[in-house]
Amino acid sequence: MRGPAVGHLTRQERRRSLSIPVPEPLRQYALLADGERGALVGPRGEIAFLCAPCWHDDAVFSSLLGGPGHYSVTPTGARFVWGGSYVPGTLVWTSRWVTTGAIVESREALALPADRDRLVLLRRLRVLDGRARLSVTLDARAAFGAEPMSECRRDGDVWQARTGALHLRWTGAGDAAADDDGALHACLDLEAGAERDLVLEIGTRAPSGPTPDPDQAWASTLHAWEEAVPRFDASVSPEEVRHSYAVLHGLTSSTGAMVAAATTSLPEQAEQGRNYDYRFAWVRDQCLVGQALDAAGGGPLFDGAVRFVTERLLADGDRLCPAYTLTGDRVPRPRTLDLPGYPGGADVHVGNRVHDQFQLDMYGEALVLLAAADARGRLDRDGWEAAEIAAAAVARYRRRPDAGIWELEERHWTHSGLMCVAGLRALADRMPHEDRADQLRHLADVLLADATRWGVHPSGRWQRAPDEPGVDTALLVPALRGAVPADDPRSVATWRAVLDELTEDGYVYRFRAGDRPLGEMEGAFLLSGFQLALATDQQGDRALALRFFERNRGALGPPGLFTEEYDVTQRQLRGNLPQAFVHGLLIEAAHRLADPQGRPGAWP
Repeated sequence: MRGPAVGHLTRQERRRSLSIPVPEPLRQYALLADGERGALVGPRGEIAFLCAPCWHDDAVFSSLLGGPGHYSVTPTGARFVWGGSYVPGTLVWTSRWVTTGAIVESREALALPADRDRLVLLRRLRVLDGRARLSVTLDARAAFGAEPMSECRRDGDVWQARTGALHLRWTGAGDAAADDDGALHACLDLEAGAERDLVLEIGTRAPSGPTPDPDQAWASTLHAWEEAVPRFDASVSPEEVRHSYAVLHGLTSSTGAMVAAATTSLPEQAEQGRNYDYRFAWVRDQCLVGQALDAAGGGPLFDGAVRFVTERLLADGDRLCPAYTLTGDRVPRPRTLDLPGYPGGADVHVGNRVHDQFQLDMYGEALVLLAAADARGRLDRDGWEAAEIAAAAVARYRRRPDAGIWELEERHWTHSGLMCVAGLRALADRMPHEDRADQLRHLADVLLADATRWGVHPSGRWQRAPDEPGVDTALLVPALRGAVPADDPRSVATWRAVLDELTEDGYVYRFRAGDRPLGEMEGAFLLSGFQLALATDQQGDRALALRFFERNRGALGPPGLFTEEYDVTQRQLRGNLPQAFVHGLLIEAAHRLADPQGRPGAWP
């Protein structure tokens, strides 16, 4: 049954809907994404964060960061509890509310196929039992809340409006009322069996033509997800792998570029000033995820990563930037917005200082990825040219201090040099010309000698830098990627030191900050947890490797999303959401731990 009555909110309901939704713990938010942008949905039906038209553009809904813009569908007039789930293999989310008198669901998605200049946000409301009363608020505010809705006009069941330079069209709540600030409010009274579609379009051009047909939009969206996300039965955790692949698909643009995370300025630790904008494509992250997908058999996202890295190397050569927008442009320098921010965050930043950094290890990571692409028969002439550019950059900059994988002060980070060794050796193994292969191996030997001279701790393990004797979980990775053998004494000693010094109860930390206890300066690092699982398996202890895998897998929130860090004590996610490379490493670990030899799999 369609077309339930639309009424007006009571005064109390209107006051409630006018208020900015309160922020929730990060583990409660679900992600909607179509590759070109993403939205976070909270447990009260609020779209709390959405940038439009693309990932790195300003937000039109920013209540997550204390801005006034949001789009909410919330049960009202009754107490309720929340739950929800994804349609398997998709980022189609269904919120489910059990009230004192009804059970109601809201299925939501960003429609596919995606248009870079225009998004379509679908919401389908259904009452499964009883009678439900829902308050609906559409308060789109461009420029992170600075531009209220204007030029609101209604034609039958269709509203049109502007916010800043963006055009809106909204169908399904034709009897909504506009308040003095331009926001639209409605109340839906729904009987059991009733269904209501709300369709919101936001774009850079005024909408033209017929409004989207909800049934067709839902059918095309579900079909697109079914085509894009296969099953991954050849892994130790097929459902989590499939969901993680869906997350990565949702974070990846048609350009092949993948945002590091969907959000900006979500704090890693309260009042520490460590909140960053991750709505850009990091070359290293793209390579890490591409290498992880190689373990799962490659596939379209693997090809997209190879294409993006190849294009950037061809365009910028040895001036490669650590990160780009999804269209390959430079990342804007940081600016601070006048917003309260997510609780615990000192400032809301747009842009990232990575713009001005040099990171040597990304060239090594790129070489590992491109060599893997050649092994799968996926590297063309442009890819080989890009690989030679990366190898030449390593030769040129091999002794230049860099910011390293953790983007800290410039030093001779041991990990950076060793990852270049891994990349050069991987490329040499694929090189058809033996003379050139010998040159690459010789350069790798020179870098390894440099790392050995300044990067070995007196105990025999790798250390972070010549003036930084601590151990770092990143130093496990060069052995995983072939820089040195797994049974090299330095590899074994590093693995044992990480186990002894950087783990607690199955959780893993990046490195120790001074003499302070683990977990005091930052949360467990989930990327590192999956890397330690891989390294432990490489050292021959699969049972312990599976324990680390399961421990870190358990950090998933109810919607199955990872952030970068996990607060072990409070069991809360910390940092921007969702963090792509963590989902990528779950995929790699789940596949390698399923195979007796830890070998890459075939595409499903």
